[in-house]
Order: sequence, then C-alpha cells, then structure tokens
Amino acid sequence: MKIAIQREKSVETFEVSSNLTLLGALYEIKENQDASLTFSAGCRASVCGACSVRVNEKEVLACAYKVQEGDVVEPLAYHPVLRDLKVDKSLTKRTLTQTQAWLHQPTSTPLSPKDEALSQRQSDCILCDSCYSACPVLAVNPDFLGPFALTRAYRYSVDKREGNAKEMIDAIQENGVWDCTLCGECTAVCPKGIDPKMDITMLRGTSLQMGYSDPSFANQSFGTPSFGFDPNGGF
Repeated sequence: MKIAIQREKSVETFEVSSNLTLLGALYEIKENQDASLTFSAGCRASVCGACSVRVNEKEVLACAYKVQEGDVVEPLAYHPVLRDLKVDKSLTKRTLTQTQAWLHQPTSTPLSPKDEALSQRQSDCILCDSCYSACPVLAVNPDFLGPFALTRAYRYSVDKREGNAKEMIDAIQENGVWDCTLCGECTAVCPKGIDPKMDITMLRGTSLQMGYSDPSFANQSFGTPSFGFDPNGGF
C-alpha cells in the first residue's frame, strides 16, 4: 500500500507492506527506501509517547496505529519541526513549569483508594503532546497553556497531600482555564483515555470557589432592563 509523508518542502509517497503499524512502516521506509527519513520513537508499546504524529489530520501514536491505504502522515502541530516527523517538544514541556503543577505544601495525609482514584487517570499521561497538537485554541493563542499542562494542574489540585492548591490555581488563570473552548478535541485523541476537557471544567469550578471568574463573561455588558419604565415619566 502507499502512504504519504510530509517532509521539509514536499509530501513524498512511499510504498509499504500491509499489516504494519505506522512505526513499523516508517522503519521499513528508513531501512529499505530512504535512510534520511527522520522520526521519533522509543518503547514501541504506547508508553513513552515519543512517536506521536498526525495521520489524516488526527493525532495518533505511530506504534499503535495500523497503516491504511492513502494515509497522510504529518508532524505534530504547533511544534517547531526539526526534520520530517521529528519535532521539538521542549517548548511545550515548559507549560508544566508555568502551571506550577507539583505539590507546593506536601503533607503526610494518607490516601484512600477513593482519593487515589480522583487523579489516577490523569497520572497516566505520557506527555505525548497529542492533545496539545489537536487543540484549536493554540491556533489563535500560542501562549495558551494547553490541555496536558492543565490536566497535570488538576491532578495535583485534587491531591489531598497538597496543603495549598491556590498557587496552582493562581498560575492557570492567564492563558489557562478560561481560554479553553471546551471543544473536546484533546479528549478525542488522548491515547490513555484522559479527559482534559473535564479536568479543565473542574479547574474552573475550583477557580470560582477561590474567587476567580471568567474574564470574558465579566467584561460583557448586558445593559439594564427597563421593565417598560420611561425615564421621562410614565410607562
């Protein structure tokens, strides 16, 4: 079968064997057709997240995706492309620092299985950047913190061992929870079944409890209803 791969200046078509994962097909191309083809890979078991790419405009892990006839393979969106399908993920990882997603005042509070379940799924994040690449907000606001950074913030904000979650909540107000459109594209592509959309929704609730509000809503002017009253007299 044939697949197309976005390279530096053009889209090139390659013929590959059937019944391969995309990662297997990329290795086949590199070994037998074009040794210069560049991509990232690691564990081959959907654990490291290194091989994330876009196929037919949807984010996938190359090691888990089965190649189909006519697939178009591209590097992740919103990432500097180093070469071919290999991108620089270092800039997106800085969002984890910006969200301050860690325990600020850790306590020795024991966790019950119910407590652990609150953030168990979020802890499975492999930082593959699929959700970041799928997020339409970044097309208009490149400073948006992005889904996986906000999911990490949620993970620590609900941790009972955190004695002061306010620092995290403070850090995610600007270019953070209120900038998300809640479209769910991040949730749709997560290979681990994490739901960043819901995590961001929960963070909004926590923000409201801590005195914050949606700035776009606060800036709206709805006017003053007249209820039929004429200021010049009468109704």
